[in-house]
Amino acid sequence: MAAKKSSSRKSSGRKYGKSASKSVKSAMHRRKKGTLKRGKSGHGGSVKSRKQAIAIGLSEARKKGAKVPKKKSSSRRKKSSSRSKS
Repeated sequence: MAAKKSSSRKSSGRKYGKSASKSVKSAMHRRKKGTLKRGKSGHGGSVKSRKQAIAIGLSEARKKGAKVPKKKSSSRRKKSSSRSKS
């Protein structure tokens, strides 16, 4: 018999909620149409990058309160890279 590993993770097997995947899907659709804009005002030109569209979709999902893992803090990366240089 194979033992289950899911005991360490409390929630179901989904890392991202269904509503989060819907937000990303809609952002990808808007990117293809050319109506996905970057920046708060929306005047910054259309998004062409697939990764950027995913990031925008996840950001919108976070604002709605969907189940999305927390962002990795960029300050930690900067600190570790500055330490390795010296």
